[in-house]
Amino acid sequence: MKVLLLTTYPHGGAGVACRRLQAALQVCGVHASMLTANEVGSKWPFYAERLSFLPYERDKSVRFSFSLANIGHNLHQHPLVQEADIIHFHWINQGFLSLKNIHRLAALGKPVVWTLHDMWAFTGGCHYSSACDNYKTSCGNCPYLRFPGPQDLSRRIWARKKKLFPETIRIVTCSNWLADVARSSSLLQRFAIQSIPNPIDINVFQPVGEAERRQFRQHLGIKPDSFVLLFVAMKVSDQRKGFQFLIESLQIVQRDHPGQAIELLVLGKSEPGEMAALPYPVHALGMVTETAKLTLAYAAADVFVIPSLEDNLPNTVMEALACGTPVVGFNTGGIPEMVGHCQEGYIAPQGNSALLAEGIYWTLRHPAPGQLRQAARGKVESCYANPVVARQYIALYEQALREYA
Repeated sequence: MKVLLLTTYPHGGAGVACRRLQAALQVCGVHASMLTANEVGSKWPFYAERLSFLPYERDKSVRFSFSLANIGHNLHQHPLVQEADIIHFHWINQGFLSLKNIHRLAALGKPVVWTLHDMWAFTGGCHYSSACDNYKTSCGNCPYLRFPGPQDLSRRIWARKKKLFPETIRIVTCSNWLADVARSSSLLQRFAIQSIPNPIDINVFQPVGEAERRQFRQHLGIKPDSFVLLFVAMKVSDQRKGFQFLIESLQIVQRDHPGQAIELLVLGKSEPGEMAALPYPVHALGMVTETAKLTLAYAAADVFVIPSLEDNLPNTVMEALACGTPVVGFNTGGIPEMVGHCQEGYIAPQGNSALLAEGIYWTLRHPAPGQLRQAARGKVESCYANPVVARQYIALYEQALREYA
């Protein structure tokens, strides 16, 4: 069985998930190749896609939150496409595949699987719809556009998707939440949709010894008796990541439980002003790309806090759990599927800073932190380890091949 995984970038949440799936499949004996935008030609489709949206965008803040898929790379004659038994889409926006490219690949007579990492496949262009549910009908009146209306750009893209998406594509979502949302959409409600999570190598992301944890903390200047919170975001200022709620929740903890020795680790691009708003000492590590250092950061923390307002099945939650670090977060997307409330962490209602603060303090005062860390690790071992996820995809591939035989 030869599987070709298509994704725009090898980095970012979807790219990392795709690379991890490739590795998981290979370990299970599947010939899995991966093709990205950088490997198939010039970057002009990326720039053309972005420029084509400029006249429509509401403002700069939504520039990368909406994709037209008018322009892309024609891959139907690519050697890897020709030799593949299964074509497996992941995140294919920003000039990698256009709607016509998707249609042409699906018309090759080979099974096509599409793993959704956001909502784009069933909206009129946005990757996350926020409070808008127009995707349930036919889009239009899009809040991302400068001139929204019943027949606006989102309505026209929705109509093109309805015309070009073959119903033979097998849709996979990384979370049950996204599967339910996709089934409620007007575009995908007739498609076969199943949920398979992203995999993780639990031999790479794993707990470290107490001496190593202590040494890492000491290297950063963290006091030995401090309770350490970890926050991770590609860009801290991204409103979807909910950094403001982290600030508010920690202010509540400081007010209601004064004298607690708390320090923070922050990974990702940040500004000094953002860090100054936090009421406890901060260690901003910037972008961390080395897996060994990333694992140490997760394992050295006492809790990982993720106040995201929009998310699917965050790799960061999976990585934290794999390293034995409990998670406190909002009831957003697939997060409550990954973290059982008061089991592997604490789940607060979305946007409720007071209950997020309660979750942080619940973790801080937990009577058996060792058991909590074991529960976190156990969740990943049983649900997200490479062999567990790979077997689900292999079963899907085999079923698809039988139906095409």
